[in-house]
Amino acid sequence: MRKIDQIAAFGQKLMSVKDMEQALELISDEAKNLVHAERCSIFIVDKEDKMLWTKISDGIGRIVISLTSGVVGDTYTKAKPQIVNDPYSDSRFLPSIDKKSGYITKNIITVPIFNSKREVMGIIQLLNKQISDFNEKDLEMLTFFANYVSGSLELALLKAS
Repeated sequence: MRKIDQIAAFGQKLMSVKDMEQALELISDEAKNLVHAERCSIFIVDKEDKMLWTKISDGIGRIVISLTSGVVGDTYTKAKPQIVNDPYSDSRFLPSIDKKSGYITKNIITVPIFNSKREVMGIIQLLNKQISDFNEKDLEMLTFFANYVSGSLELALLKAS
């Protein structure tokens, strides 16, 4: 199945989901499938408390960091996707999260999710591409995917608040 057809089929599944947690789980699973990544976290922006937090995060429960922390914080601040294929030599990387979970991050890709006002409302972060490093093709696919799911995620966040 072509990636675009895969995303279209996913969209129909996503439209039937009623709550935010279920939507986030579905988005996370699909993002991993699209780029063959081991883990996915979806960070939600909380401007009021100046935090980024995950409702679900593969393997380690909830993560809460400041808006400017780590690769995810840099993605939020710059409103641009990031590829980091050598995280331990990148000053933005937060090794304390790996230490806490016992997981070893080999590579990272992050993509902002924009709301209808073109503000960053969330960030998709994927870890450890299974076959190779993340590349521009992965970035294009995930950017398209983030734009595709943004309306559903914005609606789910509005319902949750």
